[in-house]
Amino acid sequence: MTDTTDNRTQINYISVDSAPKRFAGPVSPWRGPWMLALFTGLAAAQLWLVNTEAAAHVFPNRDYVFSLHEGRHAIAIRVFMVSFYVAFAAFSSAGHKGRILFGLDLVLTFMAGCGIFDLANAAVHQMIGTSLSLHFSAIASGLFGFAVYSFKLLERGLMPARIRIKHVPVRQRRALVRLGCTLAVAAAVSVWVGGMELRTVELMRQWTLLGGIGPGVFLFLPVLFGQLYLLAIYDVLVARKVRFTPPVSVIVPAHNESYIIKATIEAMDRAAAHYGGDVHILIMNNNSTDDTEEIAATALAACTAAKGRVINVPKPGKSNALNAGLDACETEFLIRVDADTLVGEDNFSRALPYFSDPAVGVVGGVPVPPGGALFDKARHLEVLVKHGFYSVAMGAVNGVVGIPGMFVVYRTAHPRDLGGFVEGMNGEDTDISLRIGELGFHSVVDPRIRYISEVPSSYSHMREQRMRWFRSIYHISSRCRDLIYRPTGTLRGKIILPYMLINSARRAMLVPLIIYGALEWATGLNPESPIVWQSIVAVMVGAPALVGVVACVLNGVPRAILGMFDYLLFRILRAYFTLESMLSILVDTRAEDLERAIRLDLVPDKPIRVA
Repeated sequence: MTDTTDNRTQINYISVDSAPKRFAGPVSPWRGPWMLALFTGLAAAQLWLVNTEAAAHVFPNRDYVFSLHEGRHAIAIRVFMVSFYVAFAAFSSAGHKGRILFGLDLVLTFMAGCGIFDLANAAVHQMIGTSLSLHFSAIASGLFGFAVYSFKLLERGLMPARIRIKHVPVRQRRALVRLGCTLAVAAAVSVWVGGMELRTVELMRQWTLLGGIGPGVFLFLPVLFGQLYLLAIYDVLVARKVRFTPPVSVIVPAHNESYIIKATIEAMDRAAAHYGGDVHILIMNNNSTDDTEEIAATALAACTAAKGRVINVPKPGKSNALNAGLDACETEFLIRVDADTLVGEDNFSRALPYFSDPAVGVVGGVPVPPGGALFDKARHLEVLVKHGFYSVAMGAVNGVVGIPGMFVVYRTAHPRDLGGFVEGMNGEDTDISLRIGELGFHSVVDPRIRYISEVPSSYSHMREQRMRWFRSIYHISSRCRDLIYRPTGTLRGKIILPYMLINSARRAMLVPLIIYGALEWATGLNPESPIVWQSIVAVMVGAPALVGVVACVLNGVPRAILGMFDYLLFRILRAYFTLESMLSILVDTRAEDLERAIRLDLVPDKPIRVA
């Protein structure tokens, strides 16, 4: 096998997908730091203002809170949100008018929602003589602030057009029962732990940053997803073990992959030998300027178990290459493999038998890094958490949104019936998996299917990759917002997609939140705030470390825990890349009505490919 570790340092990947020209613009490496500097200045000025004696008569809670709440909060979350909104809008990818209107829209919408909440609190106090907790107010304001940011960015950002999502209803009784039972157990555990009168519990309650969240809430998601993970593993173990080796095509989009394409083909040849059925490899040479074509042709000629050919696709863009491969596919089943992925020997033979069940539509696995480079330890923990834990767990309730295109298997008819892979935006792999799921087919993530996938070894390459990935959730949510806004709801549309958007906003605000917490702690402007330095550390370490340890143990690789320090630092870098990715989104002066009805004469059942 070719050693790819040393070669990765030479890669400076860039393509038309790095910043789709209609939806994203370039972001200078200095724009993020300048935005954070403005945010820090705005936050410091407002914190000083709300803590003056004069302002205390208007804002007794030392935040932009308009009615008296009981208790105290860890940080002035509303001051934080306003500071972030203004700083972000000031450095967003828009003209002067667009930035002003965007900032006003964010701030006014957020403050209007908070005002309604405070009026409700005042009414409750008037009726029963008791106000809501300031802890609760801070948490609610934070979640509302995340939602305002995400959906206003969807409204004002230049995004892919909405399409009609074809939905085929299927029985969801088992999934709903599972979800209800696991939610009940997670809630019971959270209440039980939260009510324990232990010194350790009290310290954990204090050592948090956003709203004084205690250990009960802290444990809710790990307990929930832990149960779902075990149910999903049960499903994997009891799945029918039949020998199923139909002819299969493997499409590999390749753009300047001369450093690894030989090893990629050799790995697929070994997997084909283990599989035992006919395997046809289609290398889609996508506008390469190196000798990818020649190396691939030579490697295909040397294959002993698989057959294949190189097809030139001159139009740049990964989706163009994928669609050309889809057109050339002559088999019932289709495997998509990225050119920098080395499939495992048993990947084909483990994945295809799932398709003996006609209800299965998509199958994927868990990527692992090659090892030895700067980000590989952190990436190993990241994939174990995201793909080896959360994605596997969501399969228990048929809630998998997307399976990454590094290695994924489809029924060929599904991408064709859906109009192919969307072009001109980020996230084409998640888009197609999500829509196949809405057709009523099950998506399976088998943690035993593991393959080596390249991890960028340089800062610039990692930045480019993550800006593509993090921008994709907005592109997908915009294109598939029919799931969010149509009257009939599904788990993906009403819960998972909105959660992904809100989580993206939380991640974009993580670095500013750490700065803000440090600012409140260092200045001591609010002597009633319980924030201590441990609170700031808890945001960076707490839940991520717990879930990381659980994911490593459940996936049978406890040694990956040794990379925890790298992983926790990488999470902060990843959050910063998320912020930069959001800054790259082109913002219009006008806001789009996301709920407007689809014009049937403009958007057909089979969405056209976007150039």
